[in-house]
Amino acid sequence: MIRLALPVYVELLTAVVAVGLIDLLWVSSLGEAAIAAVTVGTTVEHVAYGMFLAVPTGVTVLVARRHGRAPLAPVIRTGWLLWAALSLALAVPGVLLREPLAALFTDEPALTAGFLLISLAGLPVYFAQAVVDGILKGLGDTRRPMRHALICNALVIALDPLFIHGLDMGVRGAALATAIARVATLAVALASVVRLRSPGGGLVTGELIRTGLPMSGDFLARDLVGMAQVALIAGFGTAAVAGYGIGQKIMLAGVMVFYALRQAAMISTARSGQAGSPLLLGVVAGALVAAVLNAVAAPVAGWFTDDPSVLHPAVGFLRWMTLYLVPFGGLIAVGGVLQGSGRGGRLLAATLAGFAVQLPLAYGLSAWLGVTGVWLAMAAGAAVSLAGASAPRGGGPGHARDRAPRSTRTAAGRLSGR
Repeated sequence: MIRLALPVYVELLTAVVAVGLIDLLWVSSLGEAAIAAVTVGTTVEHVAYGMFLAVPTGVTVLVARRHGRAPLAPVIRTGWLLWAALSLALAVPGVLLREPLAALFTDEPALTAGFLLISLAGLPVYFAQAVVDGILKGLGDTRRPMRHALICNALVIALDPLFIHGLDMGVRGAALATAIARVATLAVALASVVRLRSPGGGLVTGELIRTGLPMSGDFLARDLVGMAQVALIAGFGTAAVAGYGIGQKIMLAGVMVFYALRQAAMISTARSGQAGSPLLLGVVAGALVAAVLNAVAAPVAGWFTDDPSVLHPAVGFLRWMTLYLVPFGGLIAVGGVLQGSGRGGRLLAATLAGFAVQLPLAYGLSAWLGVTGVWLAMAAGAAVSLAGASAPRGGGPGHARDRAPRSTRTAAGRLSGR
């Protein structure tokens, strides 16, 4: 588990967290409106990725199950066909609707719309990289996806100052630097899979979508709730949104530990049915991440801004996240075994149950406690989701647990103590 998870953590940290942090650091000198624009823009991009996530997740699980047992070509071919269809379906409407979308979340929509024009137009490249990495992870190779992420991150570090300040492109420069870095990285990554040869024809569209859809639904639900939170926090002013954006970016560096454990558990379960103790690992990781974030909250947030009106909400967010991170770490790690064993629907149901508690509570408590009420609601929702995902549950003949391979059913049963 840990051997698989370490490269995944580095990959996620560099590809998902560090790229956003670098953009945010370079635009922070342009003011709170620029910070808010990047925050909203990256949130929208993550929602689009959530709609696509079923494809790389399904590819990873099916390649892992078939490797050495059945032809891989149908899975890979289906993954690329779905990539083409979803890239077109998401990128084109996103670009056309960027201005009304930006107006929903910020007082200065022109900046956010400029970021979205470039980032959403580049979605096909972002999605293609996910498919390539999904194939490699299914083969048990988490190191090459890590290298691809490091290449992309290095390019963003080099290009961001050039486009944002050197060419005076501001927020658009941040989006363009990231897009160019992703194109170059994809060119390198494709060489990793183009040599793969596997006999067998046909498509596995239905199986791939059914396998990946619960993870996509889980991710999409989280991002949609995140957008709802941005809208709720926006009612407390642009400074509150900027502070939340900074705090969230810092927290993601720790949260990626949980997602690395989830991917490792998913790959291990799909390949061999063995996944260790993800619940324990997730909860311990949550406690450790919370402790580190409390220790570094003020100095790290100070890297992004010296404006007290932005710094204070950012630090406050990180302090309150202690209550959220422990149950959230356990939930995310458990999700890998559920997904890899064919029980992803249970993870999605638990996630939705938590959000059914979180959102009404956030609106109610925020009217009384301000943004602190939103943070408390997040903790309550995560606790409800963890209880739903980890509690023992029976299943009849039609339950997904009974349709999963025997080895993966064994791992899933071990998770819940049966």
